[in-house]
Amino acid sequence: MSALILALAAGAVVGLALGALGGGGSVLAVPALIYLLGFSPAAATTASLVIVIVTSATALCAHAREGRVRWRAGLAFAAAGIGPALLGGAVAGRIPQALLTAAFAVLAAVVAARMLRTSRPGPVVGDRPLRPRRAAAVGAGLGTVTGVLGVGGGFLAVPALVGGLGMRMRAAVGTSLLVITVNAVAALTLRAGSIEGLDWALVAPFAGAAVLGAWDGRRLAAKVSGGALQRIFALALLAVAAVMLLDAVL
Repeated sequence: MSALILALAAGAVVGLALGALGGGGSVLAVPALIYLLGFSPAAATTASLVIVIVTSATALCAHAREGRVRWRAGLAFAAAGIGPALLGGAVAGRIPQALLTAAFAVLAAVVAARMLRTSRPGPVVGDRPLRPRRAAAVGAGLGTVTGVLGVGGGFLAVPALVGGLGMRMRAAVGTSLLVITVNAVAALTLRAGSIEGLDWALVAPFAGAAVLGAWDGRRLAAKVSGGALQRIFALALLAVAAVMLLDAVL
């Protein structure tokens, strides 16, 4: 019963992150599955993809209804990331667990530090034309990270959409959910064989709580300034990165 309660609580936090911040769900889900619920790193990354797909797709529908999804930019990012996500998923199982955890932590810390330096929201997306080559390059990078580390990529997509394409934070949040969903589905296709071995008694309630949390996160995003959301996002990533890096090196 205690494991079930932990799964529900962790799922609610992941959902809040995805709904309010447009990312950070899997970067929070993976350590929660490992340290709170006892999953192995490999099982945690697979389970996190399942959880994030369900949650991000739900949150995407809500943001789309409110006009916060920039479909052209999001689809360009997502299309460029599908191939790299598949390739990354194919090689992920050959990477040592400690190295996988350390890489995950370092990446989260770098992204968090960058977001803290650039917490001011950019101009509206229409003010800066979409550059297809830039979108494709960044999208391919996101897809690779998704495939290798088992994350949706939203914690990279949000700053890329804000800094690279000039979106405001709220538009980047909604658009990143589209990128997350596509990349996570692509990455999960090459992990299909490991899905059956997951502990669904914990994964299912985790995902259900995350879906409910995403609705609250969406309402939170409407009330909190974009700069504040970005700072919250960055500080949460730094905390997670510190815990995981210590675990990998000790």
